[in-house]
Amino acid sequence: MAAAPALETSVAPPQPPASPAAVCRERRAARRRRAVREHLTAYGFLCAAVVVFALFSWWPIIRNVLLSFQNVNFATANTWAGTANFAKLFRDPLLVTAWRNTALFTAYALVLGFLVPFLTAVLLNEFRHARAYFRVLVYLPVMLPPVVVALMWKWFYDPGPGLLNEVLRTLHLPTSGWLDSSSTSLVSLVIVSTWANMGTATLIYLAALQTIPGELYEAAELDGANLWQRLRHVTIPQTRFVLLVLLLLQIVATMQVFTEPYVMTGGGPDDSTVTVMFLVYRYAFVYNDFGTASALSLLLLVVLAAFSALYLRATRGAKED
Repeated sequence: MAAAPALETSVAPPQPPASPAAVCRERRAARRRRAVREHLTAYGFLCAAVVVFALFSWWPIIRNVLLSFQNVNFATANTWAGTANFAKLFRDPLLVTAWRNTALFTAYALVLGFLVPFLTAVLLNEFRHARAYFRVLVYLPVMLPPVVVALMWKWFYDPGPGLLNEVLRTLHLPTSGWLDSSSTSLVSLVIVSTWANMGTATLIYLAALQTIPGELYEAAELDGANLWQRLRHVTIPQTRFVLLVLLLLQIVATMQVFTEPYVMTGGGPDDSTVTVMFLVYRYAFVYNDFGTASALSLLLLVVLAAFSALYLRATRGAKED
């Protein structure tokens, strides 16, 4: 029997080893491909954020600018009005009242809403025990809905069975009309706004205070500095940047106050609590004049933007020190 022919096997010739230059090129190409994939992923998430901001932040601003120069009733097509809405706005005598009330509200809020959170944070920073418990107590009002806070304080201010007047009667002190008097209504709203919003600022201040090196306070105490001197020469300089930022944010926020006047006073008494944003609401939803409402909101935007730019320019040197 004939033997089967042996299978021929072909052996591939050995490949020459890659040169070091080729290996380096391959590694660089792999790194570039990996970097491209990472960048594409990052830009994909960034584009999603940009789209969301464009739809819900930037486009409403652009739309408001357009509406401020148009006649708008949402029943017929908008028509171009030029500067007629602004002319109508500046003829309204309530405009001066609204800006004056807004400026007074902001000034009062700086006295209470800026100093009280900072002093509260300084006090909490001195505690060695139950600090977390007091943080929760201070921040608790922030977690309440603003309308609920306004309705609760409206009952506190009630001239009849209100909590504050009941306390004054118990102490045999004269009661107050609170929201029914044009001399106390605006200050009463500032107290509500301060109580409801001080928690966030207090925690930010407290976090800034805890970054101050303890050696600075020890050196100040060795030099005989009292509490006020430590606050003036150590605490405030070390937290100056946070103070400047929160001051700007508070001014911008209080200039847009709306919830407290709308829920608690309705702009009264005698228009003493009519603010700029409350006047925008009146134009839009009471007078059905959305063009003038847009013009007033655009004016507020321009004022706040100009103030922010001047503020940042004026405090630039202080923040860089």
